[in-house]
Amino acid sequence: MDNLEKLKTTDKFKSMCEEFCKNSVISQSLYNKFGVKRGLRNSDGSGVVAGITNVCCVHGYVISEGDKQPIEGELIYRGYNVRDIVQGVLNDRRYGYEEVVYLLLLGSLPNEKELQEFSRLLAEYRELPRYFDEDVIMRNPSPNIMNKMQQAVLTLYSYDHEPENNSPEVEMLQALSVISKLPAIMVSSYQALRRFYHNDSMVMHQINKDESLAESILSTLRDDRAYTPEEAKLLDLCLMLHAEHGGGNNSTFTCRTVSSSGTDAYSAYAAAIGSLKGPRHGGANIKVMQMLDFVKEGVHDWKDDEEVSAFLHKIMRKEAGDGSGLVYGMGHAVYTLSDPRAVILKENAMKLAKGTDFEAEFKLLDSIERLTPKVFAEERGDIKNICANVDMYSGLVYKMLKIPVEMYTALFACARMAGWCAHRMEEMINGKRIIRPAYKAINLNKKYIPLKDRI
Repeated sequence: MDNLEKLKTTDKFKSMCEEFCKNSVISQSLYNKFGVKRGLRNSDGSGVVAGITNVCCVHGYVISEGDKQPIEGELIYRGYNVRDIVQGVLNDRRYGYEEVVYLLLLGSLPNEKELQEFSRLLAEYRELPRYFDEDVIMRNPSPNIMNKMQQAVLTLYSYDHEPENNSPEVEMLQALSVISKLPAIMVSSYQALRRFYHNDSMVMHQINKDESLAESILSTLRDDRAYTPEEAKLLDLCLMLHAEHGGGNNSTFTCRTVSSSGTDAYSAYAAAIGSLKGPRHGGANIKVMQMLDFVKEGVHDWKDDEEVSAFLHKIMRKEAGDGSGLVYGMGHAVYTLSDPRAVILKENAMKLAKGTDFEAEFKLLDSIERLTPKVFAEERGDIKNICANVDMYSGLVYKMLKIPVEMYTALFACARMAGWCAHRMEEMINGKRIIRPAYKAINLNKKYIPLKDRI
């Protein structure tokens, strides 16, 4: 036990923590008294408008005559509906994430030649600097891949000849580099975790530049490098759907806030990864899978709606599950009737799950999605619209693809890096002012007591 661990067990340290908590509590009534918009949300749940963007539109409701009215959700990348983008890729039976990256960064759809050249450029950037694996990732493995990815992204600063150059040309090079390298960082970080924390063999593969990004992830992750086209294209679909989600989500807003200070790109991207790690954000897909395990164990007949509903009631009453009272994967800050990402992912994942051991689990998640709104209304007395979000199905998709749970949120980060880069560069071009909201101070005007007079 080191000195810090010993300190935690002392009465003095516990007293320090109790003193901090006592002096940090704020009465909930004060938030209403001073009109504080908690979570930067208006009273109707809509977000406070903090900026303007060309990158993405997340549309989940309309305001008509002052009332918030629910609609089917839409996700728009640079003016193009994500459902149309996905359908176009599926119709051509090709991989689409590289096209989405091009669209988000450059603002237009590429032609065949442009897409081919851009995909090759991303593939060329995938390899990590020499000895990066050994010096940065393996030397100090982390039990959480997201933290290792943050550290690695910050360390890339040291390998950049112009890390403080904020010109559009350098920013674009940095964006392409980080987007391309992050999946390799993720897989290497998992292999180091696997060896150090699971006492398992670590398998490091060379990158095949002829593979798409989705193929490369599966190829470098799996010991035998084997995967089917259906598996790779389902992962590619996940990457497309997670690539961007507007400027107001927590991690993107974090990226833009940090960028508004004028700091370097690596600091901004590392900060975004730290935000996404949280279970209220990107880490929610892991919580869904944990909840699914509780339901599978607590419900005898998964096809019995009454039994599933009864267990959901127990979850919301904090009598089952993790004790949080939350049905993970349900509800969203913007979407009301549907999350288009969840709809698209569910449609395509069920095709691959049909006839496998995963089909029953998908159907159980479908039951949870279908039954939760009624259970929520009965438990909370609230009839607001509540729909499944993308986390409801993404975790099970990753499980079906044999991706270890430690990588679930990390995959989200790899996909979302494209959106963060687009927003970072947009902020650098248009922001021109540091983001600095106000906080109301309530502990004022205490008389200073000289040290010798303090009890």
